[in-house]
Amino acid sequence: MSRWLDEPLGDGLVRRWRLDEVLHEGSTPYQRVLIARTAHGVTLFCDGERQSAERSQLVYHEALLVPALLLARRVRRVLVVGSSEGVVSQLAVAAGAETVDHVDIDQECVRRCAELLPYGYGVAELAAAERGDGPVRVHYADGWDFVHGSDGGYDVVVVDLPDESGAGDSSAGEAAAANSGVAGSGAAPHDRLYGTGFLRRCRELLAGGGVLAYQAGCPTLWRNATLARAASRFAEVFPTVAYHGSDEHEWAFLFGCGEIAAPLALMLRRLPGCRYRPRTIDAGTLRAGSVPPHAIRVGCRSWTCN
Repeated sequence: MSRWLDEPLGDGLVRRWRLDEVLHEGSTPYQRVLIARTAHGVTLFCDGERQSAERSQLVYHEALLVPALLLARRVRRVLVVGSSEGVVSQLAVAAGAETVDHVDIDQECVRRCAELLPYGYGVAELAAAERGDGPVRVHYADGWDFVHGSDGGYDVVVVDLPDESGAGDSSAGEAAAANSGVAGSGAAPHDRLYGTGFLRRCRELLAGGGVLAYQAGCPTLWRNATLARAASRFAEVFPTVAYHGSDEHEWAFLFGCGEIAAPLALMLRRLPGCRYRPRTIDAGTLRAGSVPPHAIRVGCRSWTCN
């Protein structure tokens, strides 16, 4: 018999998932993990929120990584923080990365994903990455600690985490007041990986021409607080900020880099020669996704569109 899971979307809003078969359910030291068959295929939930689903995961992961591949001067070394499934690591290798350091704090979640998800790492592939046998090297560590202890030299740094806590607030005006990046009382442990201090440290890890890519939240009016705060912080830290809002998913992504006069034009120019051939992104997708929502642009006047 099916059961139902209510995923919170914002204040007073939930999305109801029918779980046709629960493949795994349990708590790790960091979160509650549930993997189930749904109408979207095998789906990963962490702490009651959908993290990825078989039907839409490629749309999400390409939106997170492909713009960074097109903006970066080269793609030899990549750092991935979070992103338990391993899809981003695989795409980076397909794009020509010689080394991918994948850092995730939750070993049990990563291993369950490899066992049960039909996308991302397989069990043998993950075991090799844990040994450092191949281009992908998996590190089970706190992302904050790893980033602050790294020597850098990365062409692309990808940060793929759950939303900053409290992101259900729909006020885009919060951005200006949240630049310090200091987590307040009741903050989730990963909140510090959204702050300006962490962004600056990630910028220091970038090689010349490098790019920082972030899952930056949801652009819908009732769940845009994370995106508003992230836009303001990125504008403070990076000379150039590019935006990509997925046209087939509910998430938006930010890309921070050095001075680039026209990021969209650069991405369009480089797309035909990209070693990784995206299946869900073309030139039209890049154009359509390049303009942030009006509420975000008004709330972050120091940030201009590309």
